[in-house]
Amino acid sequence: MSREAQISAVAALDEPTRRQLYDYVVNQPGPVSRDDAAAALDLPRTTAAFHLDRLVDEKLLDVIYERRTGRTGPGAGRPAKLYRRSDQHVAVSLPQRHYDLAGRLLSGAVEEAERSGESPRAILDQRAYQLGRQLGEAAHAADGDGNARDIALRELERHGFEPRSDDGRIVLANCPFHALAQDYTEIVCGMNLALLGGLLDGLGTTGLTARLDPAPPFCCVRMEPAQPPSPGDPTPDMAP
Repeated sequence: MSREAQISAVAALDEPTRRQLYDYVVNQPGPVSRDDAAAALDLPRTTAAFHLDRLVDEKLLDVIYERRTGRTGPGAGRPAKLYRRSDQHVAVSLPQRHYDLAGRLLSGAVEEAERSGESPRAILDQRAYQLGRQLGEAAHAADGDGNARDIALRELERHGFEPRSDDGRIVLANCPFHALAQDYTEIVCGMNLALLGGLLDGLGTTGLTARLDPAPPFCCVRMEPAQPPSPGDPTPDMAP
C-alpha cells in the first residue's frame, strides 16, 4: 500500500462504529457475516454492511464467500459473504520511519553470516547497497527519460528521507531509522550510507555521492557533488 492509502486506511478507523466493527471481525476465530456483526453490535444490517464494505475498500478487511450450512450442490443455497482481517500491513508514522526495512536487512545479514562465517557487518552493508541499487535501477527504468537527480529526490521523498536541495547538495531532513540509529549509530548509519550509495549508483548520472556527515537533527548521510577523479587515480569500487 502507498503511504497515502495507509493514511486513508487509518483515518477510516476514526469513525467509532467502523472501528468497533473492525475490532469485532479481527477478534473472531473465523470469518463473520454481516448478520453476525450487526447482531453483535446491535446495529441495523444495512449500517453494518456499509461500514464493513468501507473497511474492505480500505483493504483492512477481505471478503470471502462460503456456504455456512456445509451443504453443497443444487439446493445448497448461495454462498454467504463473509469478512475477515486482510493480509495488508498498515502502519503510519510521522515523520516516516521504516524499521521494517532495517529489520529485514539486519535479519538477512545475521542469517547469511551464520551460514557463511563472514562478518555480519560486511554482509549488512553489502545487502543494503544491493537493495539501494535495485531501488535506483527500478526508479530509473520507470522514468528513464527523467533527470536522474530529480528521480533521486522523488525516491528519497518516497522512502521518508525528506530531501532538501542545498547549494548543489541534498540534505536529508529525516532518518527513517531514527531510533535504531540513536542506539546503534555506527552499524545503522553505515547501513544507511551503503543503501543510499547503492541508490545513487542505480540511478546513474546524478552527479552526487553519498557521504557520512552526522549533523543532528538531520540524517547522518548527505549527498554531495561527486568530485571528478584526478589523473592517474584508480577507479574506485563503489560496492561495499
